[in-house]
Amino acid sequence: MMTPPYVKWPEDVLKTFLENYEEKVYKLFEIAKQTGKIKKGTNETTKAVDRGQAKLVAIALDVDPPEIVMHLPALCEEKGVPCVYVGSKQRLGQACGIQVQAASAAVLEPGEGKELLDEITKAVQELLKK
Repeated sequence: MMTPPYVKWPEDVLKTFLENYEEKVYKLFEIAKQTGKIKKGTNETTKAVDRGQAKLVAIALDVDPPEIVMHLPALCEEKGVPCVYVGSKQRLGQACGIQVQAASAAVLEPGEGKELLDEITKAVQELLKK
């Protein structure tokens, strides 16, 4: 797989994360959609990060053109928001409960997905420490 230009993680870290946590990220968005609060789409996600509301941002790896989400990883880093990657914008859209694809999405309130959110953010920190 060609890593998109907006991915700031080493390839082995990305691969490990996707293998172990991609499904959990989708699940988190499904739970947060029902019991918490999410934002879907790059514009809403960008605003949520900017305003300091986002707890976690997910960016799809199959975004085309990549410029759509190019600014997000740097913005997340600047605002201290954990940013993760998922393989499919189609699946991300489904997890957010919309009929269309979502290039990115943000969790504002995890609701019943709090433990899952903590597990994912901790995993990201661990993986990126190596």
